Formats: sequence, C-alpha cells, structure tokens
Amino acid sequence: MIHTISFRKAAMMLLLAAAAAPATAPAAAEGGSDCVGRTKFPTSITVAANGIRNSQGKLVVTVYPDDRKRFLASKGEINVGKVDAQQGTTRAKVCVPGPGVYAIVVYHDEDSNGKFARGLLPKEGYGFSNNPSTIAGLPAFSSVRLNVTKSGLTTHINMKYP
Repeated sequence: MIHTISFRKAAMMLLLAAAAAPATAPAAAEGGSDCVGRTKFPTSITVAANGIRNSQGKLVVTVYPDDRKRFLASKGEINVGKVDAQQGTTRAKVCVPGPGVYAIVVYHDEDSNGKFARGLLPKEGYGFSNNPSTIAGLPAFSSVRLNVTKSGLTTHINMKYP
C-alpha cells in the first residue's frame, strides 16, 4: 500500500528534522560570554522569539550560512544554541562568524527532549528569520536570508504553533 502526503506536510517534516539538530550548553565567545551555542565566534545576534505559548522546555536556535544547499540540510548549520523558554518572548544570543548573511530557524522544544515533535504536521512551535509565510510549506531560502551588519543586533521571529 502506498501512502501519500501533501507537499506542505513533507516539507514541514524535512524542516523539523533539520531544525532538531542537537544543541549544547552555552559557550563563552568573543561575541559575548552569554552567547549560546557550540561554536565560539566573534559576532553575536540576539534572536527574540515572540509568541512563545508557555515556559516549558527550551527554545532551540539554529543558524545556517548563506548557502541554499546547506539550509535545513543535515549538519548544514554553523551554530545551534538553546535557552529556557519563557512565555511571551524568549531571547537567545547566538554567535556567528562575523557580519554577513545568515538564515535562522527556531523551534520550541516544549518537552526538552532535543527533538522537534511532529507527526504529519508539527506539534511544537517554530519560526524563521524574516517571518516568511509557511502556509504552502517551507519558505524559499531567499525569504529567510538575514543581513547581519554588525555584532549586537536583534532580530524578531514570530512563532507558529499547530
């Protein structure tokens, strides 16, 4: 028997698998001692995830380079960090190699198991830099590219929940 699923469901499954890369404890970095992530870099950006529905679990932040082939690909990220979730807005300061263009994906790991909970559709909240629409599936890479011109900037990502 052959099972089929919609493009949107398949795309979301791929997104969530890529965003579930394991994160490590906070690492001191030149971008700031309060940067989260497994890699030390000289530049930092604060990600403000808006619309977190509760204070359970962690907010996981994944940073990708300006490379469409690495976006959402397994091991394509350049840094992954996590912080305790706070209902409303949760902030995470992540380090990046320097000024440049990046793509950021966040998800709310409500059960703190290090995996993005999903079935045919996501079960936990998620979001992308620049807040593109995800109604038809994963956003285009061009719509999530974020220009980081200097250290210390903040970007706001609106969470989407099922």
